[in-house]
Amino acid sequence: MTTTTATGSLTSGGGGEGGGADDRVMATAQQIVNSLNTTKNVREDMLLILSSFDNRLSNISDLIKTVSSSQSSVLDAAEKIILRSDSGISSTVSCDESPKETRDYLSAVDEILDLLDNLSVEPDSEVLDRAESAVQVAMSRLEDEFRHILIRNTVPLDAQSLYGSIRRVSLSFAANEGEIDEDFASFGEVETESVCFHERGASFGDDLCVDLINSDAVMELKEIADRMIRSGYEKECVQVYSSVRREALDECLASLGVEKLSIEEVQKIEWKSLDEKMKKWVQAVKIGVRLLLGGERRLCDVIFNGSDSAREVCFNEIAKGCLMQLLNFAEAVSIVRRSSEKLFRILDMYDALSNVFPDLEAMAIDRFVYVEAKGVLDGLGGAARGTFVEFENAVKSETSRKPMLGGEIHPLTRYVMNYVKLLVDYGDTLNFLLENDEDDELNGLQNDNGESLQLESMAPITRRLLALLSTLESNLEEKSRLYEDGAMQYIFLMNNILYMVQKVKDSELIKILGDQWVRKHRGQIRQYATAYLRAAWSKALLCLKDEGIGGSSNNASKVALKERFKSFNACFEEIYRIQTGWKVPDPQLREELRISISEKVLPAYRSFMGRFGSQLESGRHSGKYIKYTLDDLENYLVDLFEGTPLVLHHLRRKNS
Repeated sequence: MTTTTATGSLTSGGGGEGGGADDRVMATAQQIVNSLNTTKNVREDMLLILSSFDNRLSNISDLIKTVSSSQSSVLDAAEKIILRSDSGISSTVSCDESPKETRDYLSAVDEILDLLDNLSVEPDSEVLDRAESAVQVAMSRLEDEFRHILIRNTVPLDAQSLYGSIRRVSLSFAANEGEIDEDFASFGEVETESVCFHERGASFGDDLCVDLINSDAVMELKEIADRMIRSGYEKECVQVYSSVRREALDECLASLGVEKLSIEEVQKIEWKSLDEKMKKWVQAVKIGVRLLLGGERRLCDVIFNGSDSAREVCFNEIAKGCLMQLLNFAEAVSIVRRSSEKLFRILDMYDALSNVFPDLEAMAIDRFVYVEAKGVLDGLGGAARGTFVEFENAVKSETSRKPMLGGEIHPLTRYVMNYVKLLVDYGDTLNFLLENDEDDELNGLQNDNGESLQLESMAPITRRLLALLSTLESNLEEKSRLYEDGAMQYIFLMNNILYMVQKVKDSELIKILGDQWVRKHRGQIRQYATAYLRAAWSKALLCLKDEGIGGSSNNASKVALKERFKSFNACFEEIYRIQTGWKVPDPQLREELRISISEKVLPAYRSFMGRFGSQLESGRHSGKYIKYTLDDLENYLVDLFEGTPLVLHHLRRKNS
């Protein structure tokens, strides 16, 4: 019978072929024994087969004894290093202080692990016990050293330096801690120093990264982790690594201003403090996921590249603690009492969390944490929608009854327009969040021609802003009725509508609302201007009509003429006294109104004076009736709408 050996040699199981054949058989057996890097049971089975296969292998036990003697010698040398009390590996001696001793120690561990892998069929029990005992001692010391290296080489997060390396976008907004429905006067645009900046957020460069552990220590940690995993101490290695790195990430979050707060604690925080915490949270999510967890993912991939299970367990244990702390705060924010000033910060949080989901997916984050993050994101989206609706309702129901002095721009108008200007920056997010929302206020919106708008073709944010501004206009019309003077109602409406138009035209709102919206509202302003002229000046202009004077210009009643001039003077002086106290902040509108008044009043006064003035100028006390020249009237009109009431004696002093 002929059989092929492990080395490919052919040996005969029958008669012998002399000493050369015996030598070849023993050499083959020697090679087989030396290559048996298998379990003990498998080695035993294979050697029993060999012994029964050929009687020339009867002295194989002598060969095994030779191998065992060699293994004992290896164990003696390795054990001497591992059990030495002043070895380079200990809980108090750092690797970088004794590199040679460290290398010797790790080599000794490798020797024993190799020895255990290659023990012969019937190993000396004393050798086996000594080897396993040495491994236990080595693993205990390696575990301590692993922890020591991790702690000693953790790099503290320099939050300030990191903030300096990211790009910021800031939006100005007149801030106030009050509620929109309490007192809109507190929300007006004030002096520059009182205007705060709503930080839209920060973005990172693609190449921005941070060192979480000193790079020199990473390979040392990998060397230790490889041996602990090989020795069956993977669980202990993972526990040490996860524990140390979780604490390190907790410290990083603390340096970023993220506190561990319960839902109850978050709900009790005053808005000013909560706003600051929300702002820090937004930055912490970006830094925490993209930089910190991204760095942790890379560290785990390097240090535990010898074990997929250790790599995944370590990373997810570390990431879970960091993410759950961030998610708990966001969940608490999503259920706090809603008010309009919170919307921008909630949208910032929504965007920040939404934007890191691709990173979480790329990191293969734990499914439980991923689902939790999705739930919190949905909660923030719902909070944003609800807060937007709160704002819409607040605009609709704002019912302050105190008219603005001088017909000035109402704080409601200032607040709403500055608010919607900021909303534009969140257009994509709001379009997504508001896509399926229905709003009854949209019904009845019309274009310039009085036709219903084609709402179906509009983006959600466009529809909602059109409805919101329409609501604002309706509210302003109601507030205009608080003025008893009809002319002042139109000044108030002109001021406020013009302010809205300017805010739209000079911002990104123009891209959402369009030129048609601007044209329509400019047309409204012109209509209000015409209505103002009619309400304010009709009585004065009526004094300059021919009707009721009697006869032609040559034989008109002087008594009637005197009454006409006296009435005109009284009307003009009353208008002057009142309307110099009215305020038209926009210089162009102010000038256009003065020109319109001049074009109405001055020609009528000139014509009336031309026809009838000569009849009184030749008489006594003519100055009592003809008090003003055309130049006087023109000069006085310049004083209108400056917001400083000028009394009658001032007018007379100018005339004199």
